[in-house]
Amino acid sequence: MRANEIPFTAPYVIIEGTYVVPDASAIRTIDDVDREGVRVAVGRGSAYDLYLARTIEHAQLVRFATGAEALQRFVRDGLEAAAGVKQPIVAFAAAHPELRVVPGKFMAIEQAVGVPKSRSDAATYVRAFVEEMKASGFVAASLAASGQAGATVAPASKCVSR
Repeated sequence: MRANEIPFTAPYVIIEGTYVVPDASAIRTIDDVDREGVRVAVGRGSAYDLYLARTIEHAQLVRFATGAEALQRFVRDGLEAAAGVKQPIVAFAAAHPELRVVPGKFMAIEQAVGVPKSRSDAATYVRAFVEEMKASGFVAASLAASGQAGATVAPASKCVSR
């Protein structure tokens, strides 16, 4: 596990994975996706593909070169669901009124900063810096400026030392 080799800050942003389905689909919850006969389009090798490969027991993952291709082929090939990062999934569903986003999330990716283990002073500084950037609104403003306003800024860490 990387956390044993590299000290990480608390997360600064949380990226959620969710599903999009045809509006008429019987799939209503995240748990409804993992059923026999459900084909889920995913971007090959993405974090959500790797997560679903470990956790899906009954549904079939159908892999495509990219997340964008997975969304297009989900529609074109009539698959039952597509998985992906929440913001692109929501945007895709908004552009396709025949689709809807399944409420909730199947995973959360916590983005953090790591430093070499040998740099303990740097790790202490970076932890405090990340917390300051979250508290000041810098992370939220940066996400908005980069078109990721729907991403979630991680909550403040309870363990910050200076």
